Amino acid sequence: MSTPVSADDPLSRERSHLASSRAALRAMREDVQSLDIRDVTANWVNAQILERQIGDRIKALADLSHTPLFFGRLDYLHAPGADRAEGAEGERFYIGRRHVHDHDGDPMVIDWRAPVSQPFYRASKKDPMDVGLRRRFGYTGGDLTAYEDEHLSDPAEAATTSKLLQREIERPRVGPMRDIVATIQPEQDEIVRSGLGGSVCVQGGPGTGKTAVGLHRVAYLLYAHRERLARTGTLVIGPNRSFLHYIEQVLPALGELAVRQATVDDLVARVEVRGTDEAPAAVVKGDARMAEVLRRALYSHVSLPAEPVVVVRGSRRWRVPAYELERLVRELLDRDIRYGAARDALPQRVAHAVLVQMERAGEAPDDRVQDAVARNSAVKAAVKAAWPPVDPAKLVLRLLSEPEFLAEHAEGILTGDEQKTILWALPGSAKRAARSVKAAKWSAADAVLIDEATDLVERTHSLGHVVLDEAQDLSPMQYRAVGRRCSTGSATVLGDLAQGTTPWATRSWEEALGHLGKADAVIEELTAGFRVPTDVITYASRLLPHIAPGLTPVASVRENPGFFEVRAVSQDAQVVAACEELLGNEGSTGLIAADARVPVLAEALTAAGIPFLAPGEETTVETRLTLVPASLAKGLEYDYVVLDEPAAVVDGEPDERTGLRRLYVALTRAVSGLVVTHATGLPDQLTQM
Repeated sequence: MSTPVSADDPLSRERSHLASSRAALRAMREDVQSLDIRDVTANWVNAQILERQIGDRIKALADLSHTPLFFGRLDYLHAPGADRAEGAEGERFYIGRRHVHDHDGDPMVIDWRAPVSQPFYRASKKDPMDVGLRRRFGYTGGDLTAYEDEHLSDPAEAATTSKLLQREIERPRVGPMRDIVATIQPEQDEIVRSGLGGSVCVQGGPGTGKTAVGLHRVAYLLYAHRERLARTGTLVIGPNRSFLHYIEQVLPALGELAVRQATVDDLVARVEVRGTDEAPAAVVKGDARMAEVLRRALYSHVSLPAEPVVVVRGSRRWRVPAYELERLVRELLDRDIRYGAARDALPQRVAHAVLVQMERAGEAPDDRVQDAVARNSAVKAAVKAAWPPVDPAKLVLRLLSEPEFLAEHAEGILTGDEQKTILWALPGSAKRAARSVKAAKWSAADAVLIDEATDLVERTHSLGHVVLDEAQDLSPMQYRAVGRRCSTGSATVLGDLAQGTTPWATRSWEEALGHLGKADAVIEELTAGFRVPTDVITYASRLLPHIAPGLTPVASVRENPGFFEVRAVSQDAQVVAACEELLGNEGSTGLIAADARVPVLAEALTAAGIPFLAPGEETTVETRLTLVPASLAKGLEYDYVVLDEPAAVVDGEPDERTGLRRLYVALTRAVSGLVVTHATGLPDQLTQM
């Protein structure tokens, strides 16, 4: 039970510890700010690096006034790691977002990622993990206002549901996404703390916290493997800029500032994207078979030498016959190394063949001679003829522009109709293909093809860990693009098969992980819903048999069933009225509508004098309504949602299944309440019980 404030109760002591901890954190920050590096750096480069590291450390030690410094306390029965037979006295630890110590170095707050903090998330009455007391704290703003105790090792005390935990989960959302360190559940904690060596795929329905789990996993890995990941790097990949803006404050709030965030389009941005594909063309371009088409087209540029190479050095002429050159080329082809790496290796191999002849003639050439021979004009000309340089963008341009070239290298891979689908122009067509890379109106799918071709020429740099969110919407070729960025590292893949809203959406995680190059990844499923109210998720789950048969429905663990209503309306003013009604509550409100309906509703809101934001713009106390096109709703959440015209959301997609999935996404964005408004009939799938 939450404990009321009194002058002499434990709450006063906890507040005193909070004040002391904040003072200690300020002292830690001031110590870093006072560092003098003038005499410890050898040069200006080292000084710049050290100054940046100190600046990051200062930012990480910032005390956020409205963010609790600690949210829990563990009282161990015995000192962790001590021999319990000796009757070792227990210890007390305050669990928070970052480590805080006093001037003697003794911990005042323990980082939530530390091993000693783990029982805060996993201990239970069945397995107390040597914890006598687990205390949770309640805050209003930055003020500690309540606490709640669980005596885990006391058999006389029954297990109960934490009221403070429920309150924290249901706290109104205003502004960007926040961390969940105070509410991580045992099944989430297992995923967060899984090792760096293996990859993890998390299937989670709406409100199960999969995005938060992925971000907290990054924070944990940076804590446990900081030195390694500082060298290799980490990356969070989201579906769009609005989503990235929404989540961008989570890691900094946990003291992690060095994690890059990007979309897949950002990763493959080697050309300017100015065009779009029809769905059938995008599906074929995104098919994994295109990787083999590209490989064939690239290596078709290699030709076996038919003429010898004659190298003149001084008065001597050294001849490498054509059959030996052919052998060298075939050996490189058989090694299956990158096109560019093989091309770089070929002149050295030719030069080595010349050096062997020199040694047989009694000369003693060294490495400098070999390098000189490799740069010889005759050798360079032979290499260029046999293994010419290839520009990846020009290669893709040629495949999409020349029917004969595409047919030659897609034979047995793509059907004739599929080839016609992706060609920019067909014989006899009025449409003309682009003449140059700059003139081409590249699509997002084309950019992925160019990225694949680039990797065939030169290996893509791999990071230590990549988090891929909303992964169900990626094409196989996009998975390959992401997989290249973690080929020597690991990945955390997050998504929901029921929320796949692209024509190429993932059919199974096993298939997706194969394209990613992480077929051995562990697949975990989160089914406990913490965000979406029971009545809302129950209504939305009516769509599951039609969009993802066999998928486990989310079971809401919220005690508050939430506010839910379906309203028939006859005019847009009634939709606006529903928004006004929900704005009377605390927190944020989202008006989600089919993309085609957004301009009409924007005009109605403006006429009614109601200010509103676009997705990605941060809500304020004055403006708490966001007008959201259904195509951008994924990953976002609002305290209250008005969903306009479900049938229009479904009809706005190229096929019914994709439309129903888009509707499922839109229905599950509410944290506290949902009003569904409709002037036309509801989709049949929603009316079936």
